[in-house]
Amino acid sequence: MELKISTSAHSDHALVAVRGEIDLYTAPRLHSELVAALDNAGGGRLLVEMSQVEFCDSTGINVLLSGLKRARERSGDLEIVAPSGTVSKILEVTGLDAVFRIHPTLDTVRVATAAPAE
Repeated sequence: MELKISTSAHSDHALVAVRGEIDLYTAPRLHSELVAALDNAGGGRLLVEMSQVEFCDSTGINVLLSGLKRARERSGDLEIVAPSGTVSKILEVTGLDAVFRIHPTLDTVRVATAAPAE
């Protein structure tokens, strides 16, 4: 299966929707897309929607971590939205569910950003 990526820019973030398989062969494309999205994101906030990711190997996880590091260097963040069961399992097993901010749905992101800071 191939990797499909679509990116949309918003006033305070960029949304990257990923679909398919992230592996050794497709990860470089995801990396390029994340870098470009971060370059265009207002404030360096990047949301990566992963509900239709069917497979993600360690190369894909490293791309996400690299994106997170790059975003944080710009005082931003990389947040994972609606991870598929496969992605959720990988994040849990590796302990990265404590590293990434994870939102169950895109609607919860909007609610979270609308809530006042405590």
